[in-house]
Amino acid sequence: MSERTDITLAAINGKSPRIHSSAFIAPGCRIIGNVEIGPDASVWYNCVIRADVHRVVIGARSNIQDGTVVHCDSPKPLNPDGFPTIIGEDVLIGHMAMVHGCTLEDRAFVGLGAIVMDGSYIESDGMLAAGAMLTGKRIGARQLWMGRPAKHLRDLDDAAIEANQAGVKGYVINGRMHAEALGLKA
Repeated sequence: MSERTDITLAAINGKSPRIHSSAFIAPGCRIIGNVEIGPDASVWYNCVIRADVHRVVIGARSNIQDGTVVHCDSPKPLNPDGFPTIIGEDVLIGHMAMVHGCTLEDRAFVGLGAIVMDGSYIESDGMLAAGAMLTGKRIGARQLWMGRPAKHLRDLDDAAIEANQAGVKGYVINGRMHAEALGLKA
């Protein structure tokens, strides 16, 4: 990634963002502190990823869509380890989501405008619907949860899982196209 003035990459507490050279970081993003972003991941326009009190890890080919906020939770007396935010590989996070101190396993899906709170966990191929709020609960593999607070709605079939993975592949390609259009890749 070339030197850019339209994004913020900043160290805090001696920790700097570590971004794989193949990742796409769109203009307007703010990435602060102990953040690791893997190969072919994409962070879309005007996202904030702030790891000032713990760490944030974003795996290969995962995408954090426009306007999303990703943060973590610091250690506290009742939770001395705090909550990092761990996002696995091939994860889809929809526009304007809030992802805070949680774990999203490989191929998890967080819908547009959804909120994933401290201590929440979404297993592989699990899905939180658009606008839903998950508060410290665990979505099982291949489960769809929705509502505020989120509750299990149904299990996902193979077609839904395949559609999500097609979305991941599409975002990798789209990230490369945007990078090229913005003159960010040679």
